Amino acid sequence: MYVKYVCDHYCEHYMRTSRSSVVMPLPVRHALRKLGRDIRDARRRRRIPAAIAAQRASISRTTLVKIEKGDPGVAIGIYATVLFVLGMADRLGDLAAPKNDPVGLQLEEENLPQRIRVARSPKRTKDK
Repeated sequence: MYVKYVCDHYCEHYMRTSRSSVVMPLPVRHALRKLGRDIRDARRRRRIPAAIAAQRASISRTTLVKIEKGDPGVAIGIYATVLFVLGMADRLGDLAAPKNDPVGLQLEEENLPQRIRVARSPKRTKDK
């Protein structure tokens, strides 16, 4: 089964729905590879051997190697756990934060009302 999707600025692709054979947009593949390299470099800067990092994250060394290569088949939760082991998990929550979303902020600003009216107070009846 294939799902058709369109990438802005790139081209039309067909994406297989099975996880093992996903065709990803080129920028996504590059971003995952960069993330993997950055994780590997952070581990090395901390002088943590791969076996110990994998043990602390409760994953196999093979899975850690996949992460460090930017494998898209590894669950995001496993990436997050490795970032936690490296003391970097706090930044993960800011990836899609409004402050880091200039397009979303611009769209929100465009939808602001032109003017704001004060609500009328309800009319009082003569009974009260």
